[in-house]
Amino acid sequence: MTSVAFPGAEAPVRNYDVISSGVRIAVHEWGNERHEPLFLVHGGSDFGRTYEEFAPRLASAGWRCITWDQRGHGDSEHAALYGWDADIRDAVAVMSSITSKPAPVVGHSKGGALMIQLADAQPFRFSHLINLDGLPSKRPMSDVSEHERTRMVAGDLQGWLDHRRTTATAERRPGTLEDLARRRAKMNPRLSLEWLCHLVTVGARQDPDGWRWKLDPSMRFGGFGPWRPEWTATRLPGLGMPFLGLLADEQEPMGWGTRPKDLDGLIPSTGRLEVMTGMGHFVHIEQPELVAGMVLDFLGGAR
Repeated sequence: MTSVAFPGAEAPVRNYDVISSGVRIAVHEWGNERHEPLFLVHGGSDFGRTYEEFAPRLASAGWRCITWDQRGHGDSEHAALYGWDADIRDAVAVMSSITSKPAPVVGHSKGGALMIQLADAQPFRFSHLINLDGLPSKRPMSDVSEHERTRMVAGDLQGWLDHRRTTATAERRPGTLEDLARRRAKMNPRLSLEWLCHLVTVGARQDPDGWRWKLDPSMRFGGFGPWRPEWTATRLPGLGMPFLGLLADEQEPMGWGTRPKDLDGLIPSTGRLEVMTGMGHFVHIEQPELVAGMVLDFLGGAR
């Protein structure tokens, strides 16, 4: 296996699987397993090891950092169908396997929105919630790829299922390591090519004909199934645990497009919003030391 080292990136110290509703979910950890747990939830089309530069900074402060690859992503098993609620069930399975006590949770992008919904439904799991540019607004957004609309109709759902049917046996297009990094750069224009090459070595597999991302080919950018971001936004104001939201002010393809004014009246009374000036959607990768420091300060410093 080819390896591309990136300064500051550290591989997980533990890797194992958790079974969730019959689906194998890959879990990755940094830090001493006797320390208190801190959960990290990745975004759509990503995988847990995108935290390889961020998580070690939290682990060095005394936290046991746990992340997992969502079904169909990274090293987790592919499934027949995907949906928002299935991702939440998988999160519950992983978190329950680690602790029954409240724990801090960091969620990026889709992972941040997932955790808002879970924190609303099961607040006893959360001591703190930190959202990294995964704050949806009440503005109607697309929830099925390549489609904008304000109403869920049967044709939209049929198209979503038809896409899943036609891609059930598809394979991702192979390429060199640099090919995959440059493809990813179209979606992550603010991240360095060196980081993206490293990302390929931990998020793709090397086949005889080239590298392929491990992501299930049926996954489409932005398509989380029959779900709308504004449905999650309505849950945000009622959260009772300490809440920190970091909102990037530089828009890029994988971002949500949420603006500070879109969140007026939505930030819970127990929380605060920080606008990350001059930073893009992947705030924890652009500025891992800064963002890790903000998270640690919010959690009360080193453990």
